[in-house]
Amino acid sequence: MAAAVDGNAFVPLDGGCTCGAVRYRMMAAPLFVHCCHCRWCQRETGSSFALNALIEPAHMQLLQGTVDVVLTPSASGRGQKYVRCPHCRVALWSHYAGAGDAVCFVRVGTLDTPDQLPPDLHIFTMSKQPWVVLPPGAPAVTEYYEREAYWPAASLARWRALREARASES
Repeated sequence: MAAAVDGNAFVPLDGGCTCGAVRYRMMAAPLFVHCCHCRWCQRETGSSFALNALIEPAHMQLLQGTVDVVLTPSASGRGQKYVRCPHCRVALWSHYAGAGDAVCFVRVGTLDTPDQLPPDLHIFTMSKQPWVVLPPGAPAVTEYYEREAYWPAASLARWRALREARASES
């Protein structure tokens, strides 16, 4: 799994918006990092893909500023929440309907050192731009994926703990 690791310990990663009003820290390794090539991510980012590091909100720390939560439509029809800087409007992370508020999809490009989190998997490659060339052997799927097939065991255990916690809250 991709992670900013020094020896065996995760090194917290800081990030923020363009204007500097919002700063945050990822306090743990992400559950998984995927590079999404779907048309929705292309439109929402104004780019060819979105690189997302999935992490539990408990491992995210807001260091400076406040954020706005913007509700937007999604391909699923269930909507999503974008967490943005209230000044420069840069999207820092989002919450998708499938996982709800239990998982932050951190925009890796907002990290100070985005090179520390390369993708574990490229998804929705059926709609990737034809001039985007994946490295030979890069893990990729044409649509979405089954967590159990790609996530490391430790990430799956964290995911199960999240689901159990959500179930007990209901």
